[in-house]
Amino acid sequence: MLDDLRTREFTKEEARRLNPLQLALIGDAVFEIFIRNYILSNNVELSVHKIHVKAIHYVKAQAQSKIIKTIEESLEEDELYIYKRGRNTKSATIPKNADVIDYRNATGFEALIGYLYLSGNKTRLSEILEKSLEII
Repeated sequence: MLDDLRTREFTKEEARRLNPLQLALIGDAVFEIFIRNYILSNNVELSVHKIHVKAIHYVKAQAQSKIIKTIEESLEEDELYIYKRGRNTKSATIPKNADVIDYRNATGFEALIGYLYLSGNKTRLSEILEKSLEII
């Protein structure tokens, strides 16, 4: 399903060379659409506002930080590298409602999701997305 939205598949090396914040930007969008689709699929009677409120529970920095800390030990070497690059990248601003550590961990998580998505690793992406539902 997700690969239908890509206009280009990057090789692992090409995706690895992208700026971590570029990966996080894509990963944020992929995770958001996955979560919204999950909520809608299981709650078709909900209003748009209620779907949005439920989605925030999954996509906020604190939740993403919890996900990545739970799965960190199971990451493959290249995945861990991408996560750490994303986590260690300094962004311009950190939202007022997010703890700095959670925000950086979340950025690393989003970079990992973006990397897996852009490089076409659907199997691993699905594993991590499904695991995120179990964790949150």
